[in-house]
Amino acid sequence: MSKAVAQKAVVVRLLIAAGKAAPTPPVGPALGARGVKSMDFCKEFNARTAHIDPGVPIPTLITIQPDRTFTFITKTPPTAYFLKKAAGIEKGTARPGHDIVGTVSLKHIYEIAKIKATDAHVKHLRLEAIASTIIGSAKTLGLQVIP
Repeated sequence: MSKAVAQKAVVVRLLIAAGKAAPTPPVGPALGARGVKSMDFCKEFNARTAHIDPGVPIPTLITIQPDRTFTFITKTPPTAYFLKKAAGIEKGTARPGHDIVGTVSLKHIYEIAKIKATDAHVKHLRLEAIASTIIGSAKTLGLQVIP
């Protein structure tokens, strides 16, 4: 007696530039390997992120069903992206805790916290708790937080 194996949905996590999804790597291979037409995803993603500045990195969760249909959720850009933009730096330090490559104000931290608070996985946290994790990220990037 053989039983039919129920297939489960697959979740693919990608970091895609807003408005710039194309069927090239990383999008094309990640979706093509699972039988999804990457062009369909790219059109929908670019339409959904059209209001965001082009090139902003958007974490995206793509859920692919066994019948090759898909749905996707976009999240807010990574904290490091916002911190680097606020500090006006290209990249963080190679030696966190030793080198300081820039500064951000507490006002910047709270502005970033307000944006990040819209993500589903931190909705239950207080703004202060989100801000404190952002301060930790700032220190890891080599940024000094000033009042």
